Amino acid sequence: MAFTPIDELDATAVLAAAEDALVRRRAVEVEDLQLIAQWADLHADDPRRAPDGGRAWCGEDRLVEVGGDGTPLVQELCLPELAIARRVHPLAVRAVMADVLDLRHRLPRTWAVVESLGCEPWVARKVATISRGLDQFQVTIVDQAVADAIAGESPARVLDLARAKVIEADPDGYAARLDEQLRRRFVSLSRPDQHGLQHVIARVETGSAIWVDHLVDRVADALDARRDLVPDLPADASRDELRAVAFGWLAHPESVLELLDSSPPDTQRRRRARAVVYVHLHEAALHHHGVARVEELGPLLLDQVRRLLGHAHVDLKPVVDLHDEIRVNAYEHPESVKERVHLRTVGEVFPHASRVSRAVDIDHPVEYDEHGPPGQTGDHNAGPLSRTHHRAKTYLGYVVRQLGPDDYVWRTPHGLHRRVDATGTHPIDDEIAEELIRSAALQHALDKIERRFGRSA
Repeated sequence: MAFTPIDELDATAVLAAAEDALVRRRAVEVEDLQLIAQWADLHADDPRRAPDGGRAWCGEDRLVEVGGDGTPLVQELCLPELAIARRVHPLAVRAVMADVLDLRHRLPRTWAVVESLGCEPWVARKVATISRGLDQFQVTIVDQAVADAIAGESPARVLDLARAKVIEADPDGYAARLDEQLRRRFVSLSRPDQHGLQHVIARVETGSAIWVDHLVDRVADALDARRDLVPDLPADASRDELRAVAFGWLAHPESVLELLDSSPPDTQRRRRARAVVYVHLHEAALHHHGVARVEELGPLLLDQVRRLLGHAHVDLKPVVDLHDEIRVNAYEHPESVKERVHLRTVGEVFPHASRVSRAVDIDHPVEYDEHGPPGQTGDHNAGPLSRTHHRAKTYLGYVVRQLGPDDYVWRTPHGLHRRVDATGTHPIDDEIAEELIRSAALQHALDKIERRFGRSA
């Protein structure tokens, strides 16, 4: 096979070579993990026992538990030599050995995906670390969920899933660990620097941090409208500077109350703030400890959600039935459709995207035709995209077709095909992808005819 220098590759060849390099890199990383596992296997016998069962002198070596519950023990003093070969500290070797033993013995389905080169090994290692506190039976819940998602979902979404499953597998243990961490909350000050400035460092619950940040914003808005109260603040002060001044005002609550009460109507808000929090949970979550996925925050116990909302007015919204379909006769997606799209897709639908925020554009996979029939905008033709991905799709020749409520097939400008569904992003055969795109286009054309001329057409 002739070798073509990289600087002579065209765009299509670069993409093909990049995919090939990805597979080869993963193969090398998996081989590295397998070698570490083999080293552990070679040093799994008790060094204090001779072949005849008697006591052996071994320089006080011993078997130690490197991985989680259910993993084989390993001779402690085998680690330094492998560290020398890998040119790292023995603790680094111990960490990676713990991960690979956990994967092989506690997360076998996930390990199978790793060995098939279907995912990034570092993501699987991170899952092993996250789930190490579970016993060998509890961790099965994590393994099943992660193995189904790790090949297609982005690393951020996989790790959020793993954290949620760890809570679900052992809610009592998680609650106990949470209580332990709550005992480690603190607020401290750094030493003053040469300019007389200091850092305020705090470790608090997420809810407290969010509310403090919210209050700083409120005070900053009020001070922005009353610059006369801060005469030494430069006229061109940045938002960060204004927020820093506002944070300082929190040391004088009586002044903050007076400021907020006297601020202009457009900056006044009720002292008891209102919050919009999107919580996704299964019915089972209501019957015991329960795990909720809070948008922007990740998995939390229901008790944590209660504390999060403890200082706010709470408005409950009805459950949205996603089995219905909504269509409108306008270019803009109304809020009702946006809400349904976000609940259905739980993140943007560009291949391998990781964003789960609602700060995205809602794109028409099939371009809106201002001269077309009514009903072009709705659940059937909507996909959340970040602004950059939206621009790329609009101007660079990407093709996307929506196959179902949360199912999309993509073709890139140079002919790569991906399918994005509820389980993530998956490479798809070119012929199958093109057939899906043609079928979706045909269905769209038939739908336009029906809407323009009626079902009888």
